[in-house]
Amino acid sequence: MEIDSVDFFYLAMPEITLEADGSQDALLVRVTAGGEVGWGECEASPLPSIAAFVTPRSHGVCQPVSASVLGQRLDGPDDIRRIAALVERNSMDLLQAPHTFSGIEMALWDLLGRHREEPVWRLLGYERSEPKIPYASILFGDTPEDTLRRGRDAVSRGFRALKFGWAGFGEGRVSDDLDHLRAAREALGPDGHLLVDAGQVWGEDVDAAAARLDALTEARVGWLEEPFAASAYRQYAELAARRPGVPLAGGEGAHNVHMARNLVDYGRVGYLQIDCGRIGGIAAAKDAADYAVLRGVTYVNHTFTSHLALSASLQPFAGLAEHRICEYPAEPKQLAADITSTHLMPDAAGEIHAPDSPGLGVDVAVDALAPYLRRLDIVLDGETLFTSASLPALGAPSDARGAPVAAAVPDGRPA
Repeated sequence: MEIDSVDFFYLAMPEITLEADGSQDALLVRVTAGGEVGWGECEASPLPSIAAFVTPRSHGVCQPVSASVLGQRLDGPDDIRRIAALVERNSMDLLQAPHTFSGIEMALWDLLGRHREEPVWRLLGYERSEPKIPYASILFGDTPEDTLRRGRDAVSRGFRALKFGWAGFGEGRVSDDLDHLRAAREALGPDGHLLVDAGQVWGEDVDAAAARLDALTEARVGWLEEPFAASAYRQYAELAARRPGVPLAGGEGAHNVHMARNLVDYGRVGYLQIDCGRIGGIAAAKDAADYAVLRGVTYVNHTFTSHLALSASLQPFAGLAEHRICEYPAEPKQLAADITSTHLMPDAAGEIHAPDSPGLGVDVAVDALAPYLRRLDIVLDGETLFTSASLPALGAPSDARGAPVAAAVPDGRPA
């Protein structure tokens, strides 16, 4: 097969707030090749991600992502890795290339899996999809009472693992954070998995993070996620040494596998948490998972948006039976919920699996996206480099898989 087109769909809620909720907008990617269609999702600001695909070249190693993708052969997993290497070489770190390519790469796996009638996890070499324990990923409340209410609501929906984060945690007094942690533990009960995401709030301030270790220990927190900036490996290691009983988690900020490995080797994290929409896609995340296994670190997915992204995030560690905990978007905005008609719901045991269906095993709800579609034109010197898909083109696929009747978006080939 030859990659014929890569189409982007910029979607957003009517109002974007300042809350740390990445489900307020989305960038869907549709790839066509050989009459097949695959879907992916980027985890980054949509507009610069689109720009990285269509921008004119600056020089030999600052080329648009389109130059390394369009027209390439896609006959097997090795081709996806080959294309990834082209993007890395031809765009280097001078564009938002890894974020842009992440969504494209997911779509390539989805397309290839559908073509071969195999789930992506099997194409990655796993024999089966192992059950995962989903933790509800939610924000701390404005007050401890609000945190308690949010936690109890998640527990009432069957979750036995909760992760609270952001919403001012770590910005004020230690006693205030302790009150929220106690409320979260009360909501979950004595036996559930309680996790905390600090959202890089302390930058490089190890003492500020360490001041919360007693509170985290009292609440029996299973991990402290992202206490520092993504590449602050020395600070991670120093905090890990101060209280080995509070494992650290991180890695969502890794936009290549080398950053993920560095967090393991130099940051001494106990949990490596990778976002397929940022690291460069599913294959890069699989490499990170393999390295975590080699180093005795637990691999965890990162996702906070749609069930398309959730399925993609499960594939790299679907077959790892001992790496069981997984992030689950428990309170997404309506946009994220509407992106797919397929939702990965916990079973009677409260567990989820990467789907057994071909590709990512998730169907995009094309007809539901029209209210969220943003209108975008990128014009340079009077030449249109990109224009949004029209609503009829987005909503009128030629078959049940969403194959377009005609190209909905210019292919972005550089002039």
